[in-house]
Amino acid sequence: MTTTTEVAQTGRRVLEAVRTVVVGMDGPLEFALATILAGGHVLFEDVPGLGKTVAARSLASALGLDFRRLQCTPDMLPGDVTGSYVFAPDTADFVFRPGPIFTGLLLADEINRTTPKTQSAMLEAMAERQVTVEGTSFPLAKPFHIIATSNPIEFEGTYALPEAQLDRFMVRLAVGYPDPDDETAILVGRLDRRQEETDVAPVIDADGLRALQAAVEEIRVDADVARYCVDIARATRHAQHVEVGASPRGSQSLLLLSRAIAALDARDYVRPDDIKRVAVSALAHRLTLTPQAWAQGVDPDQIIARVVSEVAVPPTVGTAS
Repeated sequence: MTTTTEVAQTGRRVLEAVRTVVVGMDGPLEFALATILAGGHVLFEDVPGLGKTVAARSLASALGLDFRRLQCTPDMLPGDVTGSYVFAPDTADFVFRPGPIFTGLLLADEINRTTPKTQSAMLEAMAERQVTVEGTSFPLAKPFHIIATSNPIEFEGTYALPEAQLDRFMVRLAVGYPDPDDETAILVGRLDRRQEETDVAPVIDADGLRALQAAVEEIRVDADVARYCVDIARATRHAQHVEVGASPRGSQSLLLLSRAIAALDARDYVRPDDIKRVAVSALAHRLTLTPQAWAQGVDPDQIIARVVSEVAVPPTVGTAS
C-alpha cells in the first residue's frame, strides 16, 4: 500500500521534472497534478502563449502516460475524437478504428474552437471512461484523463463550452502572465536548449499513477468536513448574481480534489483549509450567472470567494484561525 508520504514525495518529483521546462506555473501545476491524482479532468483557460500546451505535455511525460494531442477545429467531427468504423477490403467488413481519445492523457487543445456536437463526443468518456460508437461501447485506458485548453478572450470562430461539459472538468485553472524573473528564465531556457522542443523524463508509469490514486482514496474525511463541502455548494445555488449554482458533482469534486491536496501535503486527512484552497478552481466554472451579472462584469471567482468566507467552518482540527 502506497503511503501519503510516498504520494507527497512522488508528487514533488513529478512537479520538479515538469518545472525543468515549465516556469512560473507552480500553483496551476500542483492543482493539475492533484486533479489527476483525484481521477479528474483539467481545463486550462487563459490567453494564448502562456505554456498551457507545454505544461500538459510535460505532465503527461512525467507521469509516464501515453499522450495524444487533439487540435480542435470548427470542421472536426465526433468521429475524429472517438474513432469510427471503416471498411476493410481484406475482410470485406467494417472494423473499428480508434480515435485519439484512446490514450492515457488526451490534450484537447483550444477545445472551444470545435462545435458543441464534437465537444459532446467527450462527455461519455469523461464521466464513464468509455465511448459508444454505433451502439458498441469501448472501454478507455486506465488511468484516462483529459487536459483541455481554452482561450477566453477570443469569440470569433469559437463555441462556448456547454454547462454539462464544464461540469465534467474537476477544475478550471488560469495560468496568468509570469513575473519578469520567470519570463527571463523562459527565454534563457530556450537559448540553453538550442531548440524549440522540450523533453521531460518519466518519473513514474501508469501503474505507479494508479497506486498513487489508490492511496488518495484512503485519505480520511470527517463527516463535518464532507458537510462543509455540501454547505459551500448549496450556498452557491442561492448566491447573488447566480442563476444556476454548483451541482452535487461540484461538491464531490471539491472533496475529491481536497483529498489529493492533503495527500500531496503528506497528510492522511482533509482539513477545511484544503477545501477553502481549492474552492475557486473546483466551483467557479460551474456557476451560471444571471444576464445582469454578465452585463455588470461580475466574476464567478469572486462569488465563490465570498461564499467561502460566509459559510461556517466546522470545528475540526487543523482549521485556520
